Amino acid sequence: MKVLMFGWEFPPHISGGLGTACYGLTKAMLKADMDILFVVPRLYGDEPAGSMQLISASGVEVDPGDEVFQSEGGKISLFEIDSTLLPYTTEEEYLDLVKQLETVDQVSKIKWDSRTYSFSGGYGKNLMEEVKRYAIVASNIAKAHDFDIIHAHDWLTYLAGIEARKISGKPLVVHMHATEFDRSGENMNPSVFAIEKTGMQAADKVVAVSHLTRDTVIKKHDIDPEKVITVHNGVEPFENKSLVEVKKHFPEKIVTFLGRITYQKGPEYFIEAAYKVLQRDDNVRFVMAGSGDMLPRMIRRVAELGMGARFHFTGFLRGPDVDRMYGMSDAYVMPSVSEPFGISPLEAMRSNVPVIISRQSGVSEVLKHALKVDYWDIDGMADAIYGTLNYPGLMNMFKKHGKKEVEGIKWDQAAYKLKQIYQNMLHV
Repeated sequence: MKVLMFGWEFPPHISGGLGTACYGLTKAMLKADMDILFVVPRLYGDEPAGSMQLISASGVEVDPGDEVFQSEGGKISLFEIDSTLLPYTTEEEYLDLVKQLETVDQVSKIKWDSRTYSFSGGYGKNLMEEVKRYAIVASNIAKAHDFDIIHAHDWLTYLAGIEARKISGKPLVVHMHATEFDRSGENMNPSVFAIEKTGMQAADKVVAVSHLTRDTVIKKHDIDPEKVITVHNGVEPFENKSLVEVKKHFPEKIVTFLGRITYQKGPEYFIEAAYKVLQRDDNVRFVMAGSGDMLPRMIRRVAELGMGARFHFTGFLRGPDVDRMYGMSDAYVMPSVSEPFGISPLEAMRSNVPVIISRQSGVSEVLKHALKVDYWDIDGMADAIYGTLNYPGLMNMFKKHGKKEVEGIKWDQAAYKLKQIYQNMLHV
């Protein structure tokens, strides 16, 4: 079985959980005897492809006179956007973009006068333009390759999946990793919502990363429940065990938040809970690892609360630095307002770190040995942090049983379920 898969990022060039999830899932799919053609907007040459065939959309030739191009290009160009769209961008990219938008139009009109396109593969001011161009290039990629099924990850690739389906007639699966409601709440971007809904309506099956996400796409996007299937994420096995425990050069315990510093992740609740903990126990340091549009406001709030000596901002962390951060942590907190799944708690548990997660997260559906609180319950979150740090029996119990539990949450399970979905669609 050969799968034509469309993604937007792939390790080591990632800006969030999407690339990590795609990597873990595809590795497991290869072990389950599936062949994968994985398409991304841009390749850098250092991606760990293994036996997977990685395809770069940059440089793929497109004929503007092609009949399919002419008919489909006009339809795709209907999707326009007139606001800054930054789903996974870093704080540095955000600030740079704000400066650019002071002197240029927010979005340039797409021009179909070229035979090849280059993609940044990022999340800048031309994101919607790249999404549309990616869809056009996808039809040519679909014409040039043989495959059995199409799989598109997140809204950024849904239009590409639709075009590949039209040109090939092969079944389409779209994977919903995070909805616009998760990212933006009620202040959603209508253009992104339109693409999400269009993609899911056009798909033969919709894969949701949690029951929470499944309910969202059914209720908010009005998608037929019969075609929406939950496939929970997994976690990669821990390879560098030397980083499980990293020696600290100070006596305080460390409580870590690691993720995008955006509305969705609830960073403000972490800060308010940290302040309450420090009123009871000053032998603690809090770390906020990540970047995002709320970072300046969070720094100001920490300063207002007088926590500067006990609160640290690391910026965006990658690879071994993430593992080192977990290795130094005594507790991990994910206070997300709306988290479709959330792989980071699994990574923390894999590193013997007790976790405190919001009940508004998909990962809470699969974890038993985690402390769960409502994201808005700052007192409950503070109590959970304090209890974990100050009661050795509680900490050791969550370390022991959490590590064992997370070892059973593997990408292999997700790949097996996905293979069953494919087989049912193909009647094999």
